Formats: sequence, C-alpha cells, structure tokens
Amino acid sequence: MRLKAVYQGCMSIVMRLLPAVLLSAGAASAVPPPSVSLAGAAPAPAEAPPRAFFEALRAADLRLATIGYRLTSANAALCDRLQPQIGMPIHALNQYNADARPNAIGVFGFETRLGVEAVVADGPAARAGVRSGDSIQLLAGKRQPGIGATDAVETPADRDAAEALIAAQPPGAPIAMTVLRDGRAVTVSIPAVAGCRSRFEILLGSGLDASADGAVVQIGEKYFEGYSDAEIAVIVAHELAHNILRHRDRLDAAKISRGLMAELGRNGRLIRQTEDEADRLSVYLLANAGYDPRSAPQFWREKGGTIDGGLFRSRTHASSKARATALDAVVQDIARRPERPILPADVLALRTQPLR
Repeated sequence: MRLKAVYQGCMSIVMRLLPAVLLSAGAASAVPPPSVSLAGAAPAPAEAPPRAFFEALRAADLRLATIGYRLTSANAALCDRLQPQIGMPIHALNQYNADARPNAIGVFGFETRLGVEAVVADGPAARAGVRSGDSIQLLAGKRQPGIGATDAVETPADRDAAEALIAAQPPGAPIAMTVLRDGRAVTVSIPAVAGCRSRFEILLGSGLDASADGAVVQIGEKYFEGYSDAEIAVIVAHELAHNILRHRDRLDAAKISRGLMAELGRNGRLIRQTEDEADRLSVYLLANAGYDPRSAPQFWREKGGTIDGGLFRSRTHASSKARATALDAVVQDIARRPERPILPADVLALRTQPLR
C-alpha cells in the first residue's frame, strides 16, 4: 500500500526507461487492446518519447479508467465515501517533460493546459458528448489555466487540482464543463453518477506492483502488456477494497510500520489482516460490477506466483494457493445471493474497527 511516483508527474523517469513502443494485443481480451512495452534499451536522456508512446499510454489509461469506472459506480452502495464518477481520465500538459510536450500536443491536442485524455464508452462523459482530445477551459465553474502559462518543470499539480475539484462536487450531480475542440468552445453538462471515492493511475517502471493510499489506486504498467481486462480488474478490485476499508487510516492509527519492520511481529500480522480483508471484499466488488467472481481465485491459482514472488513472497500476504482457497469460499457465498449489489455487512463493518 505504498505510494509511488506515477508516470504523469514523472516524465523524467520515462526519459530514462522508455525504449521503442510496441503495440500488441492483450491476452484473453474480448476486444484486443494495445499495450505499452518498456522492454529493451533506453534512449538517451535528451530523446523525447515518440508519438506512439502517447497513443499507447492513452490506450492503457482508457483500459484502467474503464475498469475503475465500472467498479466504483457499481459498488457505490458499499462505500461511505463517495464522489462523482464521470468516466473521463484527464491530464495536464505540464505533467510531461518539456522535451516531450511537442509530441504530447500532437497526440492529445492540448489547446489549454488541461485535457481529456480518453473517454469511457457509455460513461457519463461520453453520454454528454465529451471527446478524447478535448481541452478543458471551464470545469465546475472554475476556469482552467491556458496553455501559455505552462512552465518548464513537470508537475501533476494542475491535474490533481482538477481531480480534487471533481471529487468535491456533490456525488451524482451534473458537472458543467466547457471544452475547446479545434478552437471552438463547446459547453456540456456531464450527468455524473455517484461512485466510490478513488481515482486510478498507471505506474511506469514498477513492473507488477500495485498500491492504494486511501484515495488513489496505482497499477504497474506490466499488467497492460500480458493481462486481460478481467485479470487487471482482480488487482484493481483488491486495491479499491483497501480504500473502501480505510486500511491506510487504520494502519496509521495502529502505528504500524510499513518499512523495513513491516514483516515482523504485530506489524506483519496486522498488515496481513488488511490484505486478507481486501481479498474478501474484492470478490464482492467484482461480482457487483458484472465480472465473474470466479476470476479472482482463478487468477491467484494461475498467475499468483508471478505476482507475489512465490517462495520469495512477502509474509504480509498469504500464499497464492491460500488466497485462492479462501476466495473460493467467497465465490460460494456469492452464488447463494442473487441480489446485486451484494452488501457483505460483516466485511464492510471492519472499516470502522481498530486493527488489534
């Protein structure tokens, strides 16, 4: 559950790691999605990422945004912290390194500093007529900075401020937005839906890591190379469950060390408890969002050794085999409960209980 630097605020990392970008089909996906490959030799630090990199990045972000929107909107009844969910990942030009900005403009069409990176199909933004590549001029009544104000230092501050502005709106209330589209101002009203309070980001250079900090779910870029959307959803649902169950706050309140001492004694026991809780809740989240709940135990049986390190796994997590067996019992409970959404009261009650 540690927070790492995300690609959008760290294009300097990309400059060190990015090789030629490959677009390839994702495994076992109904609609084969393009993926981002970071294998190979890195370019010189002064070399800007090619346009293909930004196209692949947008495709991966759209996959994650679609999964995140589906999980948060379908499970609103399970969450005591809500925000408007609009199905529209946004980004800012000054999140990218200065050398990368010309190609970012060429791909994303920034006419202001803040842009619509992608639009989730059939989501609220799509229904309002928002398009990928729109540039945001007004958001919830607040004017967004113009492109001329961009400085040379990359920072996610403008994107984060816009995300915070959206999260601060009443859940489910329409969000007014004016965008520039080929120089023409277009005003829309996005019919947001109430959803669990979380946003979703891809981590570059992090392999198969995943984390949650109470407000943000972050997923390593490797998941978007060889994993289907249903498999990625298993990981996203687990991290979202951490946020719903307030694990960061509860671990902090219990004064748990998550550094070098994380695996020892009480630290390891309570961190393991939060991981087990997140596993249980994640299967209900998947079922409520229309995913096959059996995909969770299947994932840990088939892919778990790659994810958790097998014999070298952290002891703050159960083994893949133990996780799969425990989740089989949750799947059986779901099979007996036809209602949707399912509200697992015993699991949800844990979020207000101190860790002991």
